[in-house]
Amino acid sequence: MLPPQLRTLLILVALSSAGSAFGQGSVSSPDTTVRPDWRARHQPKRATIYSALLPGAGQIYNRKYWKAPIAWGGLATCAYFIQRNNKEYSRYRDAYVALVDNDPNTTDEFNGQFSADRVREVADTYRKWRDLSWLCTAGVYILNVVDASVDAHFVRFDVGDDLSLNLGPSLPMVSQGAVGLSLNLAIQPASDRRHFVKGL
Repeated sequence: MLPPQLRTLLILVALSSAGSAFGQGSVSSPDTTVRPDWRARHQPKRATIYSALLPGAGQIYNRKYWKAPIAWGGLATCAYFIQRNNKEYSRYRDAYVALVDNDPNTTDEFNGQFSADRVREVADTYRKWRDLSWLCTAGVYILNVVDASVDAHFVRFDVGDDLSLNLGPSLPMVSQGAVGLSLNLAIQPASDRRHFVKGL
């Protein structure tokens, strides 16, 4: 027969062992799968398509958030000048038509202050500016798509502190009695180190 103190101690040890075994069986093992970095999942084709469909979306996809407002601002500025120049062109065109239609009942908004040739010149100027604004809009749109595509291709390019440029004597040329310089560019990404040496 065991003493009461020893019997109590054995019961406590048995209960604690059973509790720990139960706890280990009920806790699920943590998920050890590592999700790849966003750069590894990045697709340049998507950035190009996004910017083509919605200007600025490719820049946001590339996580260059500050570039999206520039694209939007450029397109908004072009749209403003298209609207303004088209409005002025319509005014002067209507005034020119009123001056040359040989109808005394129609008058231009300038009340004959300018000649028909002068009004037509101003109308042509605003028409050219309107067309130029359309060309600028197309240019900003194309630049937006190209910028997103180029940025997307450089997402995985490592620009870190392991980039150095050294200028020194070219030893192979010095050993032959000639004067020469060597340009040494060393790039060391996280995985490897590459050297580019060019003798001058």
